Amino acid sequence: MTPVQASFDELGRALRDIPFCVVDLETTGGSAAAGAQITEVGAVKVRGGELLGEFQSLVNPTTPIPAFIAVLTGITDQMVVGSPRIDTVLPALLEFARGCVLVAHNAPFDVGFLRHAAGTMSLAWPTFEVVDTATLARRVVTRDEAPNCKLATLARVFRARTQPTHRALDDAKATVDVLHGMIERLGGLGVHTLEELSSFSSRVSIAQRRKRHLAEPLPHAAGVYLFRGPKDEILYVGTSKDLRTRVRRYFTAGETRSRMGEMVGLAERVEAIECATALEAEVRELRLIARHKPRYNRRSRHPERAQWIKLTVEPWPRLSIVRQVLDDDADYAGPFGSRQAAERALAALHETFGIRQCSGRLPRRPSRSPCMLAEMGRCLSPCDGGADPQTYADEVDRVRTVLVTGPEAVREHLASTMATLAGQERYEDAATHRDRLGALVRGTARSQRLSGFTGCAELVGARRGDDGRWQVHVVRHGRLVAAGVMPAEVSAREWVRTLRAGAETVVPGPGPAPATTPQESELVLRWLETDGVRLVYVDGDWTCPVGGARRLLPLLDGATGARSSVVPFDEPSRR
Repeated sequence: MTPVQASFDELGRALRDIPFCVVDLETTGGSAAAGAQITEVGAVKVRGGELLGEFQSLVNPTTPIPAFIAVLTGITDQMVVGSPRIDTVLPALLEFARGCVLVAHNAPFDVGFLRHAAGTMSLAWPTFEVVDTATLARRVVTRDEAPNCKLATLARVFRARTQPTHRALDDAKATVDVLHGMIERLGGLGVHTLEELSSFSSRVSIAQRRKRHLAEPLPHAAGVYLFRGPKDEILYVGTSKDLRTRVRRYFTAGETRSRMGEMVGLAERVEAIECATALEAEVRELRLIARHKPRYNRRSRHPERAQWIKLTVEPWPRLSIVRQVLDDDADYAGPFGSRQAAERALAALHETFGIRQCSGRLPRRPSRSPCMLAEMGRCLSPCDGGADPQTYADEVDRVRTVLVTGPEAVREHLASTMATLAGQERYEDAATHRDRLGALVRGTARSQRLSGFTGCAELVGARRGDDGRWQVHVVRHGRLVAAGVMPAEVSAREWVRTLRAGAETVVPGPGPAPATTPQESELVLRWLETDGVRLVYVDGDWTCPVGGARRLLPLLDGATGARSSVVPFDEPSRR
């Protein structure tokens, strides 16, 4: 295996190796933008607790020092009149701080003055990393220890050797002791790198932070990670292109979701499943979530709850909402994201077509009483024997065309209805019809797109990865059955043939997703449609109806995006 040099972001930079330049300023006022000037600069350079150097200089502000500032700091006009101006002091300070991480107590104040001064001098400001001891103290020091986070208060808490005096060098020395005191305290909580120091937050519990070691055995590779609880149960499943780096973030302030903090508190170990490609990892994640239904995963836990609209196969067919696709030669549309969406789509179909809405099977020669819908002329009324079988069969064929080929008939009917309602200023009723049509378009677009793709017995796609190697996926009836990265200097033909030979065997079932969940097939299909993918082998016809529902999706999105729009879905222009 070729060794890989880990980056600083992965390993972190040990605090003991970081040179810190602790800076403090005295000024004539509180805002550089308002004209306040620097009167003194003090800086202390340290690394690993060792003093590397000190920098101190009075600065001629070229403006009078206010009396209350002179009383507070002890710096008078007479003291600074012969001192160098900031355009001389600042370049020397920046050279002193070169290669260091800047530290200041209330850093926006001190660094803000220095950056403003650099701007007035047209001096490029170096890209310093900055640590603010005031901000850090608010996360480390409790109210029981200190009533506030002022430098003087913190100097007492951490028993600083130098007490703040409102003079730049003394205050910088006090800040050094405060910084070291907080680093020492945080070391007991597992904070040992600059990255961990910068991201430290009291929102991350001690128990959560101490579990960082769970990420250490994980590889820097694409795959799936599983957090397991005290009974080895799966708590959470996720995926990443870099397993170790991603899992480490669960133990820092970068993870702000409260439920994830709770999950990490329960976790006893993290299991990794390396995958050849990112797509394989995403597919495995979907399968694991569906199989184990981890309590802390919210999405994709219950693919079996998908809703479908079914056109039944019986003497007098009807439409129904079901959760399971059966091998019964019926036509299915979906899946729909919710029962409510399926009901809206069903209402759009019943609004347009006169097939029966009653439940249960009817004999070929029914003899029931007609329902209210029949009396209103909204049903062909097969229940009382008044419907002509051929007329009813033709109506069923029109419904089947909408589900399988395209919703044009429903679009025309509901667009006309919406226009009439809008003309009567019945906008809420028009919006109801719009939402019904939208639900039908989305659901039928999914099933039409899936059916055209999953009908292929086998499909092999390849795409060149960031490392220049080809990522190859074998798909059978919409299910990912093999994935690999082609090595350099091999026969592509033979390598793909071997990958196909070792792929999972698939026996397709019924419906638009015959070999896996609709979510997996759609995930694979999105990858195949990305730029740069090449089709290496196709067994079957990958098609989608020209007049299908998918062509209406842009119009649908535009209409539902403008909530006041109630007469959408005009026929798109043909060029």
